[in-house]
Amino acid sequence: MQTRTRVILHSDLNNFFASVEIALHPTLRGKPVAVCGDPKERHGVVLAKNEEAKRYGIKTGETVYSALKKCPDLQMVGSHFHEYKRYSKAVREIYERFTEKVEECSIDECALDVTESVALFGSGEEIAQKIRQAVKEELGLTVSIGVSFNKVFAKLGSELKKPDAVTVIPKERFKEIVYPLPVSSLWLVGGKTEETLKKLGIYTIGDLANADEEVLTKRLGKRGRQVRVYARGEDKEEVQWQKGKEDVKSIGNSLTLAKDIVEREDVKRWLYAIAESVATRQRLKGVGRAHTVHLVVRNDKLEFFGWQTKVPPTALCGDIAKAAYELFCKHCPIGMRVRLLGVSVSGFDYQVEQLTLDAAIEEACGGASYEKKERVENAVAKIREKYGYAKLQRGVVLVDEKTDGLDIREKKEEIIPNPGKPSN
Repeated sequence: MQTRTRVILHSDLNNFFASVEIALHPTLRGKPVAVCGDPKERHGVVLAKNEEAKRYGIKTGETVYSALKKCPDLQMVGSHFHEYKRYSKAVREIYERFTEKVEECSIDECALDVTESVALFGSGEEIAQKIRQAVKEELGLTVSIGVSFNKVFAKLGSELKKPDAVTVIPKERFKEIVYPLPVSSLWLVGGKTEETLKKLGIYTIGDLANADEEVLTKRLGKRGRQVRVYARGEDKEEVQWQKGKEDVKSIGNSLTLAKDIVEREDVKRWLYAIAESVATRQRLKGVGRAHTVHLVVRNDKLEFFGWQTKVPPTALCGDIAKAAYELFCKHCPIGMRVRLLGVSVSGFDYQVEQLTLDAAIEEACGGASYEKKERVENAVAKIREKYGYAKLQRGVVLVDEKTDGLDIREKKEEIIPNPGKPSN
């Protein structure tokens, strides 16, 4: 019996954070807009920008001071993460009108399996166009959607035409569309992998598809085999919908810094900021406490390093950051130039734990028990949800010239493999 070809969509909301701000404040429409960590601070950084701002060459991660030099009329707005989540949920509800098989890849990207929906709503392209129109008319946002027979090519399609577009990569014609593209267009081919592939004479996705698997595996290990599978259109990964708690293996976040840092106090500051993001996601996922903390570091030579350590079960930012910083101090030499930091947690305990003897003694002696610390973090999270991240910060990550006022929760560079991308 012939297997039916799958119909997979990958949706990518265009300039999501900036687009939400414009939807909330229509007077900004048509003007260059940048979402900044703190619009009042010229040493803050640009977290997101719209198409008009892009035309001035404004980039994510550059300082507000630099952006204003490029565009003196730049409209700067603060970040409102609770609004971004609200709009993300509303968009997902539109997707679910067409299929229940929706996988959230990041706050602004989703994969959809509409194979069973074509009989009701038309072809994959027709469904994508209906979604695109509904998102624009109902929410004032635009979305680019890729349509294909697997997740990798659907994501690739969503990148080919922006903003507000639908791109189809059909199974019978994928080679003529995909093979001429740069190999860097393919999921999992980052800068270092691209550099290695070019040394092997591989410049396009077609080159990669026709490359010798043994040579790729020898140079890139499992990743070499995997990217070749992707290039050949052989990816069979299912859209992961209805994921239960038991499927969550790890939760993490990483950040490529606007400039290299050397001082350990700067490293500590960023680790606390990233750990707050991880702890927030851990709480929202409802996965309980984690037993392992992982640290990823990339230096100025673009070399990656990773370590992990066991910790008493925790979902607290302070515990996660402390463990990550201890790993850094243990393994990284003083003076090392750091370009990227990443923190993740794993080994979740879904059971509610009893108060330990150590915690009881600490509380009896006047210290804060785990439960008290947890209540404090939950209260802080609620305040930030309502009034914004910058209204309440830890002393170690106070806005200054070194932190640039960055709300780290809005960066989406997941440590977990995920066909999403950093926010634009």
